[in-house]
Amino acid sequence: MIRCIAIDDEPLALELLEDNISKVPFLQLVAACDNALEAMQVMEKEQVDLIFLDIQMPGLTGLQFINSMTVKPMIILITAYEKYALEGFNLAVTDYLVKPVSLERFVKACYKAKEFFDLKHFAKESADPTNDYFFVNVEYSLVKISLADIVFIEGLKDYIKIHLKSTAKPVITRMPMKTIEEQLPSKSFIRIHKSYIVAIAFTTSIRKTSVFIDSTELPVSEFYRDAISAITNR
Repeated sequence: MIRCIAIDDEPLALELLEDNISKVPFLQLVAACDNALEAMQVMEKEQVDLIFLDIQMPGLTGLQFINSMTVKPMIILITAYEKYALEGFNLAVTDYLVKPVSLERFVKACYKAKEFFDLKHFAKESADPTNDYFFVNVEYSLVKISLADIVFIEGLKDYIKIHLKSTAKPVITRMPMKTIEEQLPSKSFIRIHKSYIVAIAFTTSIRKTSVFIDSTELPVSEFYRDAISAITNR
């Protein structure tokens, strides 16, 4: 279950939000608050995974509330104003909904949050250093990835492509490069570029600005050249 709180200073909007949350089976409403300061008190006592948050509120606005948090849960902004969308996404919110919000659009945002929640949950489970595998979320299924099968990993904004020895088709999943890098043993994998991690076992040759895996050439950025030198000097 995803534990959530709803924050809106308008009683009718808050009531509608509570009703929508009750219709989503994987959400558990911890509290409904009419201001951000009340929500802060709730979060001191309760685990909160997701916040449904209005922006224009007296006292502390929704955006000020987000900026005040050092550790942020997932946040879905729900507001009557489109003009804050860019600022909201710069604060890495999960989604941005403009009132009036249809139930279909609300549920879509909830499933987006669930995808992030599941990804974080399984990333933690698979980070056990004794494991020789991990799971990734691919189209609402969990796909097992063997470390020994990974040739290289390519970053594409919010997604990664995991290129495998066993199949010509890469596995594509929503995950930051930093997250996947933390799951990989440093003795077997090396980051060569902001967009590439390679398996040392499949690396066939190395140049100053390139790494080759058979005929595939991947760039080495200047920032990661020292790491490459550490490998070649072992």
